[in-house]
Amino acid sequence: MEFKRVEKDNVLLIDDVTSNLITLSEIIRNEGYIARPVKSVEYAMRAVDAELPSIILLDVTMPDMNGYDYCRILKKDIRTRNIPVIFISGLTNARDRIRGFECGAVDFITKPFENLEVLMRINTHLKEYHMQKNLYVRNQKLNILVNKQLQQLETERINLITCLANLCEDRDIPESYHHSDNISANSRLITTGLSLTPKYEKSITNNFIEMIGIAARLHDVGKFAVPEKVILKKGRLGSKDIEIMNTHCEAGLKIVESLSDNGSGINIFLRMAKDIVAYHHKRWDESPSKKDLPLPARIVGICDVFDALTAPRLYKKPYSKKAALKAIKAQSGKMFDPDVVDIMMRLERRLVVTDHGMEIDEDEYIPEWQITDPRR
Repeated sequence: MEFKRVEKDNVLLIDDVTSNLITLSEIIRNEGYIARPVKSVEYAMRAVDAELPSIILLDVTMPDMNGYDYCRILKKDIRTRNIPVIFISGLTNARDRIRGFECGAVDFITKPFENLEVLMRINTHLKEYHMQKNLYVRNQKLNILVNKQLQQLETERINLITCLANLCEDRDIPESYHHSDNISANSRLITTGLSLTPKYEKSITNNFIEMIGIAARLHDVGKFAVPEKVILKKGRLGSKDIEIMNTHCEAGLKIVESLSDNGSGINIFLRMAKDIVAYHHKRWDESPSKKDLPLPARIVGICDVFDALTAPRLYKKPYSKKAALKAIKAQSGKMFDPDVVDIMMRLERRLVVTDHGMEIDEDEYIPEWQITDPRR
């Protein structure tokens, strides 16, 4: 009978009886494998450290450590746990065989052994071992390919989301004042600050910070559903206009929900985006339980107001950073989460503000209706 040789396969033989090692070595070498005979577990450990074997033939009864105990060691080691172990022993009791299988062995050869039986068992388990290795390699390559494709899909969707946000911003005001860029940067800044506090250090991860910077850009995507005559109206909105304007949160939620892909990792991002779109106009003091108001919405909401106050709008002039922060601080615990307000005040020097080149009174009073205006 012919057996197919696998190049570079080496067989570690562990037996304290020299005659057994000689016989097994001759059988293995004649088949074209590399035989590595050792007389103790101590030498076997050194041999494994020097080069991992493809398969191990292990005697059960040895003076320094029995084969069962050494097999358990091999199966606990991440380097050797998948290497097939075949016990060779003169023990014929069924319990001894069961004990060997419980230790992790794949087979049991009884002494005195037949040459052909030894070869058949070695070849069978080597073939299975290499099939498992090849399957593992293929799975790894497949996982890499799938992850690359998912990453590409995620990137394309995020690019689409950014385009939607930019289109919405261009429609909102005659010229782009970097509203989405500023909210994205300031949301990341405040979220990073919160992550360093004991209250949020466990719940805000690096991934959370990265995602909010992108999801924040979608906050006003629902404005596509609002008539331009309302968005571009000069002066204060009437009650009916406010009612129409407030529908952009619900409309935006439907748009974001339509982007869901029912399964990929981007759904984590979309869940955050939905919270932001739906609740970024929600007041802190209107929520029965403050935990019901999602943290991303609280962060983006305050950044939205800050940027709207410091930028020109058809219904108002731009205010200074100092005046905007003063107005926001006055709304702490009312319109805004006190924790988020506190972090914003601590990081006020690093907040992003677009310079519009206008002379402004630093202490100018800001009417409350401009702070709460839903066109922001």
